[in-house]
This record gives sequence, C-alpha cells and structure tokens, in this order.
Amino acid sequence: MDLGIKGETALVVGASEGIGYESAKGLLEEGVNVMICSRNADKLKAAAAQLEKATGRAVRWFAADVTKKEDVAGLKAWIAKEAPSLDILVSAVGGSQRALFEELDDDAWYANYEFNVMGAVRTIRAALESLKKSKTGGRIVILGAAGPRMPYPHQLVSNVHKAGLIAMVKTLGVEFRPFNIRVNSVSPGRTMTGLWTTRIDKLSKERGEPAEKIIDEFSHEIPMGRFGRPEEIAPMVVFLSSHKTSYVTCQSILVDGGIARGLI
Repeated sequence: MDLGIKGETALVVGASEGIGYESAKGLLEEGVNVMICSRNADKLKAAAAQLEKATGRAVRWFAADVTKKEDVAGLKAWIAKEAPSLDILVSAVGGSQRALFEELDDDAWYANYEFNVMGAVRTIRAALESLKKSKTGGRIVILGAAGPRMPYPHQLVSNVHKAGLIAMVKTLGVEFRPFNIRVNSVSPGRTMTGLWTTRIDKLSKERGEPAEKIIDEFSHEIPMGRFGRPEEIAPMVVFLSSHKTSYVTCQSILVDGGIARGLI
C-alpha cells in the first residue's frame, strides 16, 4: 500500500531503540526524510548508522533530553534550521515505574510526570511552528500505553500520567485543527523493549527464578499469549503518520495483543 508520504519530512524523538527506532525505520522505508532525536548521543549515532544501513537512506540526528528545558531549546533551533517545514512528529518518550502507592514520594511522581507528560509537551512545543508550515497537513503521533484503559497493578504513576496523554491528544486534536494538524496516539501493551528486559532481569534476580518464568507470568493476561515486539507496534505509528488516516484525529489506538478489554 502506498501511504502517500514519500518525500515528506519526519522527526522521531526517542528513536535510539525500541518502538521509536522501529517507527523511524518504517517511515524511512516509506520514502520519508527522517530526523531522529534521543538523549544519549552515542546510542543515537549508532541508531542512525543502523537505520542508514538497513534502508539506504540518510538520517539526520540531534541529541537532546526533552526533560531538560535547555536541551529542548537547542532541539527547537535545530528543527527550525533542518526542517522549517515538518510534516510528521513522533514522540516515543516515556516509561513506567513499578511501585506501590506507599513507596512513591513526591519526587517520584514529579520525575515520572516530567518523563511521560512534559517530555511530549516540550517536544510538540519545539516542533509546532514547523508543523504549521507543512504543505500536506502536519501529523503528530504520541506513544502512550494500554495502562489507562486497564490500569496495571503496581504502576500507579504511569497509569495516571499516560491517561493524561490521552486527554492531551483529544484536546490538541481540536486546538490544532485550524493549523491542519492531526493528533493521535498509539497505546502499546506489554512490549519487549529495554524497559521490560531490565524489569524482567531485576525480578528474576529478586525471586531467584529464570527470566522465562517471569515472561510467562506477565504473558498470561495477554490474549495473544505473548509480549509484543517493537516492530509490531511501529506500523500503526507509520499508518497514523500517513494520508490514509486523513479522517482520524484525537484518537488513542490500542496495539496491545488484546490486554485492555474494556469497551471504551
């Protein structure tokens, strides 16, 4: 299927690994001119090289931590220089903290909010003027989570803040309509990214159990019976970035193996 985005320009933030990396790769394969950003310059440079090798297309990159205002100022200036007209913005920044309510102090709440909500806010703010200048209509895709639809136990801060992202998507989709910018999000379920491999290793050591047993435990609730893979989430990001979804905005699309089974 021709998604009609060949020759357009995209910025993927959080693209050094995981879903962000696979989203950048998917856009490159569609002929999009892709710029990538993440906070670790070494990992980002390596990711750019891997993407160029895999797709045969050049990749521009800029290292910035979107939880730091000074880095975001640099990112904004870089976007204005490299892509004064930007068609697609993908924000793949976020994570979760596994803890009980009584284990979470104010600093934990604020740190998670910076990561999950303000990271996306600052990214959009940095790219907005360029998105307004898109000749084909800007598209913003934010990576969220399935948690707000079926709050996971022991992941309170993530459940709360990722629910806020859904509210932001629905609000901005209306607010940005006069600029011809669509705003959507993709909500993955349990996906085997670095966050989960680190968590599984930690639980394996704490319990003295093999990692495979931990994976089976967390897979039990998923109707598909297994974790997702980043490359299974990225196609939805690419699809929402395309003109085939020209009548889709303000939506949060689940790609979760069926784990969130609510009707709404």
